[in-house]
Amino acid sequence: MIPFSPPRMDKKIADAVVEALYSGWITTGPRTKQFEKMLTAYGGQKVTFCVSSGSAGLELMLRWFGIGKGDEVIVPAYTYCATANVVVHCGATVVFVDVGKDFDIAVDAIEKAITPHTKVIIPVDIAGFPCDYDAIHALVQRVDIREQFRPATREQELMGRILVLSDAAHSIGGWYNGKRTGSLTDLTVYSFHAVKNLTTAEGGAVCINLPLPFDNDAIYKELYIKSLHGQTKDALAKTQIGNWRYDIVEPGYKYNMTDIQAAMGMAELERYDSDMLVRRKAIFDRYAEAFFSYSWAQLPLYETSTRVSSYHVFLLRINGITEEQRDEIIRGIFIREVAVNVHFVPLPMMTYYKDAGYRMPDYPVSYDNYSREITLPVYYDLTDEMVDEVVRAVVGAVEEVVR
Repeated sequence: MIPFSPPRMDKKIADAVVEALYSGWITTGPRTKQFEKMLTAYGGQKVTFCVSSGSAGLELMLRWFGIGKGDEVIVPAYTYCATANVVVHCGATVVFVDVGKDFDIAVDAIEKAITPHTKVIIPVDIAGFPCDYDAIHALVQRVDIREQFRPATREQELMGRILVLSDAAHSIGGWYNGKRTGSLTDLTVYSFHAVKNLTTAEGGAVCINLPLPFDNDAIYKELYIKSLHGQTKDALAKTQIGNWRYDIVEPGYKYNMTDIQAAMGMAELERYDSDMLVRRKAIFDRYAEAFFSYSWAQLPLYETSTRVSSYHVFLLRINGITEEQRDEIIRGIFIREVAVNVHFVPLPMMTYYKDAGYRMPDYPVSYDNYSREITLPVYYDLTDEMVDEVVRAVVGAVEEVVR
């Protein structure tokens, strides 16, 4: 059986973890701080703050911006539940909008959804393909849109417009107009979950890239406190002579990354461009070449003159089929001992959001993308021979259903 997405684990990563274990420092410490600096240098953002998960990073930044009851946050209907769940946790209203044929949030749909209650837009780089950030930034900077904005906190007053908080859980290493994800929006959040290109088992990072008059270094220090129960010093700081005393200045959260996690991330980031992304791109290209000649295959967009994917997952769509036929095809692929998936079931179809009143017919492109989509395996240890086996399984299963 070809698995869907096992994490890359080898001696380099194992040695890094063992070294961290024997260092005597396994929670947030020197390796986490070094990993943050490496991520800043890699992405080009001003500052990076590591957290326990991508979800924690999204929620932390919504709370930092003062999001709460009465506020609206625009989210694509086509995304993983974490993007919307964090808005609910903050007591705000999720405003779903449709996506485009490239799976990314549709800018014209964002524009129609903006109201005086809109405080944040969360674009999602589905499958690692960056959204159209120039268009999103042009929208939030437009005079008539800025005039609608109603700030309720100091941070919102300083921003003076809708905040763009990018969910880049899939897209570390992606490019947009010559800049990497991480430096494309006000705030960007990575995920380092086990199935991601770069994993720390669990974990994430907030890329802070706020405009003046914000002090990004000062915000880093704020987040440091918020992520440790509102405590003014972490364990590493308290090891300094006479530095044991600390204060609790707010009821914060437990969102910190550990040095064990950071050790894994550092080992992978050192070779990410030269090794991991090279292999993943080769897999994407092999799939694209293999399926190009089949009229029923709709290939995902993953490289243009302005946007380059991080090659996270390969979203193949089958032309002219129903959702039920797609599920039948997936069963046929599994029978051929290949694991595939679907990214994602749109959130208005999920019980919680459906019960909250969201209706899937309001998001027709999201439904069309989902109903015909099959996610193919992409991971470092997937060999060319395994890719070819995946292709044979998909072709065989499709041609049994689509006659």
